[in-house]
Amino acid sequence: MGAFDGLVALVTGGSRGIGRGIASAFLDAGAKVYTCGRRPPEEDAPGTFITADVRDADQAGALIDEILRREGRLDTLVNNAGGGPPADAATASPRFTESIIRLNLLAPLIVSQQAYAALKASHGSIVNISSVSAIRSSPGTMAYGAAKAGLVSATLSLAQEWGPEVRVNAIIAGLIKTEAADAHYGGPEGIERLEARLPAKRMGTPEDIAKACLFLASPDSDYVSGASLEVYGGGEPPSFLSFIEEATRRD
Repeated sequence: MGAFDGLVALVTGGSRGIGRGIASAFLDAGAKVYTCGRRPPEEDAPGTFITADVRDADQAGALIDEILRREGRLDTLVNNAGGGPPADAATASPRFTESIIRLNLLAPLIVSQQAYAALKASHGSIVNISSVSAIRSSPGTMAYGAAKAGLVSATLSLAQEWGPEVRVNAIIAGLIKTEAADAHYGGPEGIERLEARLPAKRMGTPEDIAKACLFLASPDSDYVSGASLEVYGGGEPPSFLSFIEEATRRD
C-alpha cells in the first residue's frame, strides 16, 4: 500500500524537468496523477496528461472540472509550471516581463483559486514550487525572481486565509540538475566547477524536490502550513569568497 493510495494529485508542468520527477514520485506513492501543459509532451508523461494553459482561468477551471469528473476528488495541487529565459532588465519589453510574471505568479494563483473548492472538500494541500531566486538577488532574471518572491508571499497569505481546510506551502528550490542543466550552466565543465563550490558538493535533482513535495502533501506535515521549505543543499556561497580565493592564490 502506498502512502497516497486512493488520492489524486495534479502537478502543473509535470511532463519534464522538476515536474516530471514530482509526478513520478506521487505515482510511485500510489496517487492517481494528472499533469498538464499547453501542448502534449513529445514523450509519455507520468500519469494522465490534459492539455491546458494554466495562465487562463477558463482553461484552469476546465482542467479541475475534468479531474473531478473522472476521479470525484482532488487532494494535492503542485504548482510547478514556471521558468523563463534570462533578459536584461533595462531592455526587456513590458510584454516579456508580463509573460514571466503571468506564468510564475499569476498562473499558480489562478489554478489554486480554481482548485480551492475541491481541495477544501478533501482537506487537501497545495505545494508551490518557488526558487532560491525568490530570496536572493536575481540579476538577469529580475522578473522571474520577483514573481517567485510573490509566490512565497502568496503562500503565507493563502495558508492563513484557507486554513484549516487547505494547507498551503512552498518549496524554495535551489540549483537543480534537469535535462536543461548543460545548456543553462555551461555544460559538464561548468556544472563540475559549480558543484565543487556548493556545500553539498552536488546540484539538486528533481527527486530531491519530489521528496519534499511528498512530505508537505502527507499527513506527516499536517501542522505545516504557510511554510517555505528550503531544498537547496545549504545554499550558494557568497561570490565574494571566490574573489578572496583568487586574490590569495595570486599573492
